[in-house]
Amino acid sequence: MSGFSAAERERIRAELIEAGRELFDRFGFERTRIKDVTEAVGIGTSTFYQFFDSKEALYVAVLRVERAALEREIESAVEVADGPREEVRALLRTMFREVRSNPLISRLIVDGELRALQDRLSAAEAASIDADARNAVDVVDAGDAGDAELPLASRWAAVEGFRFDDPELVDALFHALVFVARSRDAPIGGSDVAYERVEDALIDTIVAGLFAADE
Repeated sequence: MSGFSAAERERIRAELIEAGRELFDRFGFERTRIKDVTEAVGIGTSTFYQFFDSKEALYVAVLRVERAALEREIESAVEVADGPREEVRALLRTMFREVRSNPLISRLIVDGELRALQDRLSAAEAASIDADARNAVDVVDAGDAGDAELPLASRWAAVEGFRFDDPELVDALFHALVFVARSRDAPIGGSDVAYERVEDALIDTIVAGLFAADE
């Protein structure tokens, strides 16, 4: 990458990721063009390819940064919770909120776009994106190249009174539950019950079902 200092390369790459994030958020992957991203950053298309091999590579970088941000949100919510039951409640509220409010998080968790796209990248490119994401944000247990993972699953599975001892099952359960967040704007059985009440009741039911009655 001749012509750019290390600081300039770091700045341009960060700006490409941020511009990509805004555009992917607004228009989605298919409708966002590389030209749109480069114009937002103020560089030429040829310069883009000094940083990313493809639009897919940029999108993966964006989703990995979003995943790390989600993990930080979950960690912040859980660390102030009083015990495992409230930790689960805090995690669910955070995940439901983020899936509702952030289209990229919805695509990351519900649609599994990160896993699908990373499967199309070379090992070297995926490794490079991973390193960039770790430099851009303080990744909390980002795990491997899969979708957003729940590092708390293993700890909860080991808690006495927690009904499931398989961390993979617990992880899959929480991922399945976030699909409900997409129903906020849809009628709920034709009733006028507010979505917030439904979500609160759902979370209470999940928490009660995950722990033995005397826990």
